[in-house]
Amino acid sequence: MAKQMMFDMDARQAMLDGLSKLAAAVKVTLGPSGRNVLLQKSFGGPKVTKDGVTVSKEIDLPTPFENMGAKMVAQAASKTSDVVGDGTTTATVLAEAIYAAGLKNVTAGADAMAIRRGIELAVEAAVESIKAQATPVKGTDDLKKVATVSANWDAEIGELLARAFEKVGAEGVITVEEGKGLESELEVVDGMQFDKGYISSYFMTNPTTMECILEDAAILLHEKKISSLRDLVGLLEKVASSAKPLLIVAE
Repeated sequence: MAKQMMFDMDARQAMLDGLSKLAAAVKVTLGPSGRNVLLQKSFGGPKVTKDGVTVSKEIDLPTPFENMGAKMVAQAASKTSDVVGDGTTTATVLAEAIYAAGLKNVTAGADAMAIRRGIELAVEAAVESIKAQATPVKGTDDLKKVATVSANWDAEIGELLARAFEKVGAEGVITVEEGKGLESELEVVDGMQFDKGYISSYFMTNPTTMECILEDAAILLHEKKISSLRDLVGLLEKVASSAKPLLIVAE
């Protein structure tokens, strides 16, 4: 397939047009009073959402160069979601404003690299200002308020999230799953839980309950796949001499 090419102002303007179209659909969801967006899925019924990154992922523009601009901003929103977990609509609005202002200055003759350095300095100043103005969360009531706003003013979910953070702490792991019943529930799991268990039925210690329970066990964490036990012989001999069970967690 032949490649299409576009240069200079035509390319910059086409990308601006594309990201502006995406931003127009996303920015209406901004903030606790933002509005919903209705998305038509390729299968099933339409989906109503107020999540900026969800809206941005569903947008495909017919013009290739406009679509490149839209996808560029969608990546910024997705990255924000991965790193922070929220603020995707704000990231989209900022990206559009920064690109539009940058394009205006480049068109007027400004040096693009100088503009980039200025943006980086502005980011540092803005981050420090936000940190100085931020109000630290204190207690369950503050957690509930923040969680309720993030949950589109759903007080029940806000209460559950506040209780969850109260249980596991600020550094704890909280996983949200779709339930099968009508009630929202909070389950606290002590220790660490993996989606996958033992790889062989021979590891079962209780065939009746199909469980493998190890008490006071030695634990080996390995970041790669263990294809041969030859390199582990020395470790295995030490564990065997201690008469402790061994739990191996690996790829």
